[in-house]
Amino acid sequence: VQLQASGGGMVQAGGSLRLSCAASGRTFGDYNLGWFRQAPGKEREFVSAIKWNGVTYYADFRKGRFTISRDNAKNTVYLQMNAMKPEDTAVYYCAATREYDSLFQVLGYDYWGQGTQVTVSS
Repeated sequence: VQLQASGGGMVQAGGSLRLSCAASGRTFGDYNLGWFRQAPGKEREFVSAIKWNGVTYYADFRKGRFTISRDNAKNTVYLQMNAMKPEDTAVYYCAATREYDSLFQVLGYDYWGQGTQVTVSS
């Protein structure tokens, strides 16, 4: 599976962005998908995940602001981010795995996109 993330950019605090991650391959629907982010000088951290069956998971910090979704017909996973804060500034990565026991961890994923920069100004 090859992943291509897009949709990053610069937004003011309180604004919104929608990230997209397009995947290659004909078995996209079999994969569990995740979003992670990495701020400068920090470790990559879990943001959200969606299983093959649509079950979703979120990091505590998102507090209702982020929504993950997938469109299997388009081989794409999305991350809608609302009410954004300066601390959301990071490079956001999408990832895919057929496994489901480590969806909150970087090591739980086999395939990674290249990352897209998100910058939130105050």
